[in-house]
Amino acid sequence: MPVRQWATPFVSALGWFFGVAVVGTALWEGYKAFGQLTGDVFPGTDINLPVSTDDLAMPHTWSIAASLIEPVQRGVDISLGSYLVQQAMVTLQESFAGLLLGTLVGVLLAVVFLWFGAVRQGLMPWVVASQTVPLVAIAPMVVVWGGQLGLPAGITVAAISAYLAFFPIVINMLRGLQSPPTIQVDLMRSIAASNGQSLRMLRFPAALPYLFAGLRVAATASVIGAIVGELSAGTGNGIGRVILNFTYYYSSGPEKLYAAVLVASLAGIVFVQFIHLAEGLLLRRRPRS
Repeated sequence: MPVRQWATPFVSALGWFFGVAVVGTALWEGYKAFGQLTGDVFPGTDINLPVSTDDLAMPHTWSIAASLIEPVQRGVDISLGSYLVQQAMVTLQESFAGLLLGTLVGVLLAVVFLWFGAVRQGLMPWVVASQTVPLVAIAPMVVVWGGQLGLPAGITVAAISAYLAFFPIVINMLRGLQSPPTIQVDLMRSIAASNGQSLRMLRFPAALPYLFAGLRVAATASVIGAIVGELSAGTGNGIGRVILNFTYYYSSGPEKLYAAVLVASLAGIVFVQFIHLAEGLLLRRRPRS
């Protein structure tokens, strides 16, 4: 693929990213200035603004940015920004492991559902129901089971991440496997192709765009699952644990918590862009038709 075809969408996406960041910053500071000017009430009324604009509830964006270059704590040379990046990398590793596990489970289930309609009708409602259970209820149980099995905390967190990641993979992959036109399926049958051959030569290639669409959703879900898993597993590392620790000291340093949340969000964006890049590399020679 020519460099220009890669560069143009990337530059466009980068421009939109920074544009939204600038607009968001302007809205944040504008709301804060408005609230401080009116005493946190709507002008001419006694109705309070939805969110207080004091520095504890809404620190200035430049205060959040400045905290990133300050030491993470007294007596420590590492800056808060470097520390958060290190912890985010731990979370991304757990998210990646969870995404791999969730993808494996999701693809296998999709194939089983494709070949066995009765199994699909029996299990699909339970697959859907699994996503209605709050993750904060599931995570502690998975942590306990992992502890009884002697599994490291990182594997337990990856399992919790996979729990959220597998669902969009199942749904999108099954739809992709069912997407080939009937005439192509009949053609495979006419040459006596087995189910495995039909899957490998026709259905799986047709399902790849659907799979990557599911992966983009699953990547975001896996990061959320990893962060929640870190909160429940009591791990010493990970951006989720950092967010929890900074919550305890919010009143003395709200900027740190906002910075941690910002880095966690950026980690999710980077992970999704990694999936998008992999999709472009693998599907760039795929015929458009």
